Amino acid sequence: MLSHFCAATPALFILWIIMAQVAGQEDREKTTALKDLLSRIDLDELMKKDEPPFTFPKTLEEFEYAFNEYGQLRHIKTGEPFVFNAREDLHRWNQKRYEALGEIITQYVYELLEKKCNMTKEILPVDATDDEPTGFIYLSPDALSNPSKLLVLIQGCGVVRAGQWARRLIINQDLNSGTQIPFIERAMQENGSSEEHVLYVWDHFVSKAAAKNVFIMAHSYGGLSFVELMNQRELEVKNKVCAVALTDSAHNIWLQETTKSTQDWMQEHCRNWVSSPEPLDIPLEPMMPDCPRVSAGTERHELTSWMSFDSIFRFFSEFHAKEGEEAEETSNSVTTRSGSHKNKHQDL
Repeated sequence: MLSHFCAATPALFILWIIMAQVAGQEDREKTTALKDLLSRIDLDELMKKDEPPFTFPKTLEEFEYAFNEYGQLRHIKTGEPFVFNAREDLHRWNQKRYEALGEIITQYVYELLEKKCNMTKEILPVDATDDEPTGFIYLSPDALSNPSKLLVLIQGCGVVRAGQWARRLIINQDLNSGTQIPFIERAMQENGSSEEHVLYVWDHFVSKAAAKNVFIMAHSYGGLSFVELMNQRELEVKNKVCAVALTDSAHNIWLQETTKSTQDWMQEHCRNWVSSPEPLDIPLEPMMPDCPRVSAGTERHELTSWMSFDSIFRFFSEFHAKEGEEAEETSNSVTTRSGSHKNKHQDL
């Protein structure tokens, strides 16, 4: 019985192998046929058949949204915050709608800069030809003539534009946290892109400004742009800039090959408010030997500037007071020497 079974075993093995091969071949043929079918289907076109057209309102009013007295974006009829998923299962359409609203928000912020902050747009390059690509910055009325102070604001990269820290905050939270307007207004009350863009603005505007004390505030990639400015114009920046506030800065002194002298200057004149679960202004472990790091009191990158608002201006005020004390000491020293010479002359 055992020998009979053993004799039949090879045939069974062969049968099983053949069945497995046939099944595997059928699976491969089905897979090939399915791939061939999918290759002939334009998934984008298939999705578009169920999508409404990408035509959206051109104004906030047409979107039926408005900013309330607290700077919050709300639906005119329902009073509800902005809803991203206006249509279920249409993610691409919802995203395009969000981007269309974002462009309207950008124009709205520009209007606020011009009407509320009384700022003017300056086209860059200053000598651009008609067919040359251009950009622009916004300047306050006395930006280049104020002999006391000048505040330079540098936003990060991405979709944010002049006057903005984060478009998402403007839409989902409020204007104060998402725009630079509170910083501009505070600077006015107190009298007060890319690396190439920042360098150009420095050469053509900031370096020519009458202000004795220049303060710089830079967020995210703007911090990297500032460090690059230091690398290119080290002596000029040191002579003109009083203090620098960074928020979640993207700079890296190693990758940007920053000199030891610049690192030492940043250690004394810069502070970086970074996203952290710690309370606001709590000192954090240094990651690089450049500038002190403190908590911004939030773990959200885009909120670091707004959460650090009061701390940043206290930081600026401390440096401004320090500069004033040093100037007074210098003046007193000169007066004392002058008086000493006068007394000697009288004695003679």
